[in-house]
Amino acid sequence: MTSAPVLPQFLLLAGTAVVTCAPALWSYGGITGTALIAAVVVQAVVFATVVFIMYLSWAYGAMMSRNSLNVDTYTGKQPSFKDRVGVAFTHWMAAGLGAASSRHTPSDPVPLEAMPSSFVDKLKVNHDSTSAAAISLRGGAAGGGGTPRLAIRSSRGGTIFVGTIRMGFGHHRIAYAASSWGLDAGMGTYFHDLLNIKSREAGIIKKADGLYSYCSRLASELGGVAEKMWGAMTLSGDENSLRNSWQMAEELKPLMMELDKDVPVITSHSLVGMTAVACGFKHVINLVIDNWAQWFVVVPGAINLVQGPSNYEALLRMGVPPDQVRLAGHWVPKGVHETIDQDCRSRIARASSGVSARRLLVPVGGAGAQRKFVSGFVRNLVEPLKDGRVRLLLNAGDHASMQKSLKKCLEELGIGFKVISDFDEMKALIARLHLSIEEGEDDDSGAFMKRVLAAEEGLPPVIMFAFDDYFPAVAATDLLVPVADILCCKPSELAFYPLPKLMIRRVGDHEAHSATRAAEIGDGTPEVRTLESAAHYVEMLCSKERPDLFVSMNQQIIKNLSIGIYDGCKVAVELAAELAKL
Repeated sequence: MTSAPVLPQFLLLAGTAVVTCAPALWSYGGITGTALIAAVVVQAVVFATVVFIMYLSWAYGAMMSRNSLNVDTYTGKQPSFKDRVGVAFTHWMAAGLGAASSRHTPSDPVPLEAMPSSFVDKLKVNHDSTSAAAISLRGGAAGGGGTPRLAIRSSRGGTIFVGTIRMGFGHHRIAYAASSWGLDAGMGTYFHDLLNIKSREAGIIKKADGLYSYCSRLASELGGVAEKMWGAMTLSGDENSLRNSWQMAEELKPLMMELDKDVPVITSHSLVGMTAVACGFKHVINLVIDNWAQWFVVVPGAINLVQGPSNYEALLRMGVPPDQVRLAGHWVPKGVHETIDQDCRSRIARASSGVSARRLLVPVGGAGAQRKFVSGFVRNLVEPLKDGRVRLLLNAGDHASMQKSLKKCLEELGIGFKVISDFDEMKALIARLHLSIEEGEDDDSGAFMKRVLAAEEGLPPVIMFAFDDYFPAVAATDLLVPVADILCCKPSELAFYPLPKLMIRRVGDHEAHSATRAAEIGDGTPEVRTLESAAHYVEMLCSKERPDLFVSMNQQIIKNLSIGIYDGCKVAVELAAELAKL
């Protein structure tokens, strides 16, 4: 990449200002020595700042002129002087001063290759061909042993790319959900995570992700003013957020330029979708996150699929073209979706028996926030854990500090627990617990409950899942959903999953609207902001005498399933297959 020598020119202007201003200041009587130097410096700084601001305003126009899409035209709103300066400055901070130059040229396309996934059968994962990951998978050297290198092959109607960015767990979870439907349909499915590709561009993304995760953790731990400020920022996705995102997408084009532009791309991160459109992909399907309409979650030029009607209507009101937004349904993995009905009936039967502990699944998010709230939540479960009303399935993910904190908490409380760190051991436990009502057994059959109690025999009150690797940490929650009774989580991407949910305190105000969606369709609670309120809901949902709320949620999930509410990823893959034939 080359860039114009803007910074040296900027400093030269400042120096020129000093030389220019000095004689005038010298003519002022009584100004000598230190006072003169200080005055010269102040005037030079003011002059240089004005010049720099004017440069940023000019740079905005220069950036837009070389883009593949005019965001101002798309949003229907022209930027003010302040907007132009702000967008150019933000891009300069993210991508470097040269990127804001009219003479900026992008990097060369990054050579890519595919490798078989180490975790998901038949899924292929794209890497840059010179990365440590790719070389390691090949066995340590080009042409060596190990996992064979695969060409990225495409066939009309039979291949999809699933694009994402490993920022927290949410975007990856949605991408794996879409991939599962592609694989089930027999399509060649390539998982394209921009952070898998060693490059300058991936480094830019990592810096942004690190800052986002840090702010999420800080806001969650400090609360108060810090949480309110962070919450306000997560709601402020105006036209400038789309301008900044699109400008970044232009920088990221080398990460996708080598891929076949005729193959449909399903993206779980809008930045990947924008990059695909900027690269010239013909068919881009963007899976819109959350339930709060903001400009930066929209991909201009793509088909934007949304999970709920309120978000669909809000995007239309914002001005998104009607042919670029559709209502699809929730993003749910194939493995979870195919057993929704039987899992709900099993939950109702276990609850109605009054003898089985309610299984609470508590996952920790990818940013590692909520340590304080989750620890307090666990402490409030001491009594129901000890008297057998509750069994806790605690996914501590791949956060070493979170794992250590939760272990210490459980030890202090004197609650029996087991730690599972082996992925295969976890899957064996799930197979043991995943029981459904067999033909000939009534929902409240004693035979069914005998099998349930036999499967649960010997299990401690708490089972904690703690991993070193990223994928098991993400996948564990999805795999545990069918055997869990209640998902206790912040209203993130998991707020749209088909099981009863206790929506605990959010990290970012945009998440509040996802909890509202769960409450409105009857498969989850409203957001619970305090530990006291959370404890009250646990009492209601885990009552052995009156499991009415818990049963009602499961019944509503079965109804929701019948009208396609959980079919979002299925719709996306079917749409991709249809577009590929055009």
